Amino acid sequence: MRKFLQNVAGRFGHAKKPEVKHMARRAFDAGQISRLTASWGTSSNSINQDIYRNLRTLRARSRDLTYNNDYAKKFLQMTSTHVVGPTGFTLQVKAKENGVLDQVANTSIQDAFYRWAKRGMCDVTGKLSLCDIKHLSIKAVARDGEALVRKVYGKMNPFGFALQIVDIDRLDIERNEELSNGNIIKMGVEVTSYGRPVAYHLLTKHPGDSVYWTSQGSYYERVPAEDIYHFFIPDRPEQTRGLPWMHSAMMRLQNIGGYEEAAIIAARVGASKMGFFKSPDGDGEALADDVDESGNLITEADPGQFNVLPQGYDFTPFNPDYPHAMYGDFIKAALRGVAAGLGVAYNTLSNDLENVNFSSIRSGTLEERDNWMVIQNWFIESFLDDMFSTWLKYALLNGAIKLPTGLALPAAKFDKFNDASWIGRRWQWVDPRADVEANVTAINNRLKSRTQVISEMGGDIDDVWAQHKAEEEQAKAQGLVLPAPDVVKKETPPAAA
Repeated sequence: MRKFLQNVAGRFGHAKKPEVKHMARRAFDAGQISRLTASWGTSSNSINQDIYRNLRTLRARSRDLTYNNDYAKKFLQMTSTHVVGPTGFTLQVKAKENGVLDQVANTSIQDAFYRWAKRGMCDVTGKLSLCDIKHLSIKAVARDGEALVRKVYGKMNPFGFALQIVDIDRLDIERNEELSNGNIIKMGVEVTSYGRPVAYHLLTKHPGDSVYWTSQGSYYERVPAEDIYHFFIPDRPEQTRGLPWMHSAMMRLQNIGGYEEAAIIAARVGASKMGFFKSPDGDGEALADDVDESGNLITEADPGQFNVLPQGYDFTPFNPDYPHAMYGDFIKAALRGVAAGLGVAYNTLSNDLENVNFSSIRSGTLEERDNWMVIQNWFIESFLDDMFSTWLKYALLNGAIKLPTGLALPAAKFDKFNDASWIGRRWQWVDPRADVEANVTAINNRLKSRTQVISEMGGDIDDVWAQHKAEEEQAKAQGLVLPAPDVVKKETPPAAA
């Protein structure tokens, strides 16, 4: 009987439903593969493989943007201005003798270094100063993703040491080889099995100077890594070459340029053409004044002129509604994305100070300046620290650093003299009085030191005190009395009634 009832139930649709197995849902929405994510990449190559495939194109397009796009050129100027500044980094030698600063030796080293840093001395071409090399290098890193500076030794100057800034194109991307000693050449950089650079294989001629090339082909020069400064900011571990800083914003920058060009052309067309005449028989010669190059009939019209159409003629105006009111909003939205990709404040990049207040612009500027200081520290560690040590070594060996007595500093005390720091440029605020008063209050309440405050302003406390001392002595010699420094005092609250 039970079997009979089961058969009846199954025949009329009352049988037990089969168990449905549900597929497990992915834990991460971004990991799903569906029609909405079909165009989203899922492969993961090594960073060097991605760079090898794209670097040449990215670099060419980045350079084109800096040539032809106003915002890209502004970013390059901002990088040079904020990282290096108008006078470059300030050198401060801190050599000590028995725990006390050796002021005579420190001053002699700094004076000699700034003599070497002048144009015609530190650069092998004789055309650049050290400040020029810094500007060119940091712009090359921002535009091309990396920069090369070569150390050159010899008697080209009294110090026996100079620099040569090399175009990064001479580090050939196509130079890839496994060597018999276990080293690997990756895009021109010879590295060990640990990825440590040991040499750079540079083209003897720039690949873009085709007029100088012969049928003999290209030649490489192997330069030891200790003679090359190859600096870039890596994005991933084991990265061998650098990427242009604008790579994430380049597409949007190009679209902005194309959008503006289209808007301008549309506006010019809309302002130039008035409309079209329609004749009843298709013959428009009755109103035509001239014929263009393609044989089309043209009627000239003067501003403010009104004509009466013949019987049967009709006029169709041409009024393209473009650029419309959303043009400015679109440009602003696009530039905000560009500014985020470049790591700068929108108002600074776009020169747009509309609808900003002191608090908002200060907040954005603070974050931007923190970013510039991070890059400054990277530049010091990647280039300036070692460059000074190398210069000092050869300057001492050549007896090029003289004391006021005329004696040269001894090379045997290199370790003592090789104690220096660099101070990057700093910035003033719109209301510097408020910041100065805040710093004075912080010093009086032991929240900051004078050394810290002066360093934040881009100075050195030893130089500041030395200048104050010199000014006071000069004033005293002239019979002048300098006023005492102002002290910001804490206001006393009124007494209770």
